[in-house]
Amino acid sequence: MARLPRLVVPGQAHHIIQRGHDGLHIFRDAADHQAFLDWLRDAARQFKVALHAYVLMVDHLHLLVTPADELGLARMMQWVGRHYVPYFNQKYGRSGTLWQGRYKATVLEAEEYLLDCSRYIELNPVRNGLTAAPGDYPWSSYMHHIGAKQDSLITDHSCYWALGNTPFDRELNYKAEMEAGLGSQRSNDIRTATLKGWALGSDDFKNDLMRQVNRRVSPAKRGRPVKKVKMQSTDQKELVPENK
Repeated sequence: MARLPRLVVPGQAHHIIQRGHDGLHIFRDAADHQAFLDWLRDAARQFKVALHAYVLMVDHLHLLVTPADELGLARMMQWVGRHYVPYFNQKYGRSGTLWQGRYKATVLEAEEYLLDCSRYIELNPVRNGLTAAPGDYPWSSYMHHIGAKQDSLITDHSCYWALGNTPFDRELNYKAEMEAGLGSQRSNDIRTATLKGWALGSDDFKNDLMRQVNRRVSPAKRGRPVKKVKMQSTDQKELVPENK
């Protein structure tokens, strides 16, 4: 079966995962992290993609973004790759691809999943045993969200603004939610939807999205459709479902 094109919906939030080829360490020192973030900042502005959260891990990265049009997201990722890959290969004396295939992405229902996805992203260093607390890891958007520093990469989403009427309220509430953690089922839902490329949200959200883009946005139901066959009764014929 042919692979469906990547689902990109302007004005909707998207979670992105990009991995290094065969577990390759794609960020090896502070200069690598900063170079990537600088190019990401330029590309996001150039192609009109709002960046809401990020983390750069050793061998992969996560982004939470909202593109303004259908082409901006792909162009941003391609532009960053065209700058970072030659930089990395020259620095470390290697050649060839840096990424493990295409980046993975999901469209998500912001009101239901955006803040959880942001927390999922910024908790990655803790889940992977790199730090004891998200604030100890310098290459994520967490410190921006709790007001410890201003990050010029970040455009705060309306869902973040809804956390409080003042910056202090928003930062305090976000920090409290981070300290509460994120359940394993919620984390798995976000991870699975992103890796498989299916939309993440309520049934109403998925149905509206499907009508908007005129294609499937979630897996088809398993099993063969129910068939109806004619059966002879003692006094009349009637239709009954097969294997109901």
